[in-house]
Amino acid sequence: MNFVKTLATAALIASLSAPAFAETFTFTAIPDQDDSALKARFGKIANYLTKELGVEVKYIPVKSYSAAVTAFRNNQVQLAWFGGLSGVRARNLVKGSQAIAQGAEDKAFKTYFIAHTSTGLKKSSSFPKSMAGKTFTFGSKGSTSGRLMPEFHIRKNFKKKPKNVFSRVGFSGDHSRTIALVQSGAFQIGAVNFAVWDKELKTGKIDTSKVSIIWTTPDYPDYNWSIRGDADKRYGGGFIGKVKKALLNMNDPNLLKQFPRNSFIAASNDDYAPIVSVGKEIGLLE
Repeated sequence: MNFVKTLATAALIASLSAPAFAETFTFTAIPDQDDSALKARFGKIANYLTKELGVEVKYIPVKSYSAAVTAFRNNQVQLAWFGGLSGVRARNLVKGSQAIAQGAEDKAFKTYFIAHTSTGLKKSSSFPKSMAGKTFTFGSKGSTSGRLMPEFHIRKNFKKKPKNVFSRVGFSGDHSRTIALVQSGAFQIGAVNFAVWDKELKTGKIDTSKVSIIWTTPDYPDYNWSIRGDADKRYGGGFIGKVKKALLNMNDPNLLKQFPRNSFIAASNDDYAPIVSVGKEIGLLE
């Protein structure tokens, strides 16, 4: 009888001292590519993090960049793969939130300006001012590489807003769609994330007889993993550090190629000061 009572007491003590993060840890990502690519990428990341963190991890898809920021703000997700601009916006809304990791390539990211061959525009090291008067598509309205940085360079070089430079301006919603629209001729010119272009070129999705790169922006900081500032309180002391370690130790080529990135490196909020500056300059950040 005493033995049974001892076991029951031990079980009670174990349950009381169990980690506080038994609940699911959720994350999302900006929808910068087609849905099938996102599911393939982040389903694998969820499985990896579950093993590394010892807690169930679930990926929650969203329909837009702004929806990713809202989910982070509302604590529907605690971690997110953001672009530079969406990351700044999200962290500004949640006290203590941190950018904890970025791809090795994200420290010096680029945007390609691409054009349909019918425009006659060729690759140049100088900004292509001859694209004025043509049709132009950005990516998502909240995209760093697909909107913020290309709009900055358009305004800088033309001293005008994009709507006053081009005959028609659109927003495709994601980088894969931008490529498809320009390749089909629906838009004559577009701005696209260089990593998505390079990946789709390798997989044979781009017909270079119809669309090509005409200009590349100077480097800027972009994508990042950001975590809510209250994650330690919710999931247990040191949890943010565990998540950061798991991301930095992600070295499986099959996982990294989903992004595509060669590795993940440490990041901080200060790394994105240039994004804050540009965002404020063109009115996309307060």
